Amino acid sequence: MLSSKLSYNYMMIAPHHMAAKTGSDILKEGGNAIEAMIASAAMISVVYPHMNSMGGDNFWLISDKNKNVHAIDSCGPASNNINIDFYKKLGFNSIPSRGPLSALTVPGAVAGWKLAYDFSVKNLGGKIPISRLLFDAEQAAKEGIAVTNSLRNNLKSKLNQLVDIVGFKDVYLKNDKIPNVGDRLIIPNLSNTFSCLIKNGLEDFYSGEVFGKIISDLNNLGSPLNSDDFKNYKATFVDPLELKIKNAKLFNLPPPTQGLASILILGLLDELSITCKNDVELIHNIVEITKAVFKIRDKYITDPRYMSFHVSEFLTKDFIKNLAKEINFEKATPWPASSSGGDTVWLGATDTYGNTISFIQSIYWEFGSGLVLPNTGITMQNRGVSFSLDLKNHNHLLPGRKPFHTIQPALAHFDDGRVMSYGAMGGEGQPQTQAAIFYRYNAQNLNLQNSINEPRWLLGKTWGEETTSLKIEDRFSFDTFDDLKSLDHIVEKVGAFEEIMGHAGALVCYPNGLKEGGYDLRSDGSAIGG
Repeated sequence: MLSSKLSYNYMMIAPHHMAAKTGSDILKEGGNAIEAMIASAAMISVVYPHMNSMGGDNFWLISDKNKNVHAIDSCGPASNNINIDFYKKLGFNSIPSRGPLSALTVPGAVAGWKLAYDFSVKNLGGKIPISRLLFDAEQAAKEGIAVTNSLRNNLKSKLNQLVDIVGFKDVYLKNDKIPNVGDRLIIPNLSNTFSCLIKNGLEDFYSGEVFGKIISDLNNLGSPLNSDDFKNYKATFVDPLELKIKNAKLFNLPPPTQGLASILILGLLDELSITCKNDVELIHNIVEITKAVFKIRDKYITDPRYMSFHVSEFLTKDFIKNLAKEINFEKATPWPASSSGGDTVWLGATDTYGNTISFIQSIYWEFGSGLVLPNTGITMQNRGVSFSLDLKNHNHLLPGRKPFHTIQPALAHFDDGRVMSYGAMGGEGQPQTQAAIFYRYNAQNLNLQNSINEPRWLLGKTWGEETTSLKIEDRFSFDTFDDLKSLDHIVEKVGAFEEIMGHAGALVCYPNGLKEGGYDLRSDGSAIGG
């Protein structure tokens, strides 16, 4: 049995050990969980550049010492001067997945850092300056990072798509070759960008020196984004989704994220009082519930300003009861193709003051648009490719519309006073992984580390995969594999600790002050307590 990390002071979790170390250092210096998260988020944008960047988006759940939960939506909208006709006139029936034309949504990540930082100063007694929070990231980009297996493998699998995109090979290739694991990767322009933000403040990204460099590059390279898109953008506080189950209250992010899917899966498990006696029942039950929930997600979830139903209507007891009656658990329901994927990082932090954070940051696909801005070293996201160019689609492209997001952090308040922060990367795998971790911890009483590292499964696509089979890690027994097939699942066996299952993490704060943390062995991460 693997042991969780335990501490009575603080806990920091990230899928790269340097990001976890940076956040834990801030906590050790007396910083709060928000300050630690900003520092860690900045660092991971350097050390895991294939998964996230200042050119992406993020979402926050903040549970303060009084158990009030605050949610931040820092998802950038489509440019105000872009529409379906723009792409149709260029001959496209869908938005290009890579290159300048895929960089059509405002990067919200830095605005999220800024809004959370201001909240920290005003409400949580935050005192650590931005210069300290960004320092480690600035130095890492300047001095260089060690190439990880994760980075190298993604470069190998995606190079043909990305090698001709402006700026990509200048950053990621050495003498026109993919670097080896352990090679030093230096990103001086990214270091200079952090230096500017340290000097001028985070708002500089949207209206100052860094902003000017970004807009110059975007204009020169042919992105639809313009200066007004950046100047008019603000991250916002939103009402989190809430759902009471038998022994806890669950929290997640509202649309345009798929947070509804994650919270509904757990709500249905609770409503049906499902007790899974073995792995086959665990996988089959959650997969069949996931199918029902994804149909709702794929039909309705988009920018909330354009939804035909308010999201709260899907979280009523009556709706959940009626949905539960529609699920047939006798055999696997045929599953249609779906296309939600993405690369993301989840991070968690809790401090000595009673604050706990669940945080997620993303550039959508691996390396996002592939566009690395020459003057800043920032990789732009391609989140806007989730828009449809079909006017009949509920998520069709409109000027200023927010794109659908697979990413969403999760949080739970247990009736006995525990606070749990958890989440995962991995596109369509995120709701399934969140459900598996929560169920294993809450219902099966596994410690957090084992809840995360137990073998996992994935229904649908993620990380650029082209199949929608039910993928299961080969650490499950042969009987599990055969029994799932007998239930009509189209099963595909994958590696023991397969990266397509995503990088998950979780922490729990107990009423007596104990902190428990777990990270994912599929990642390069760690959980650091103090």
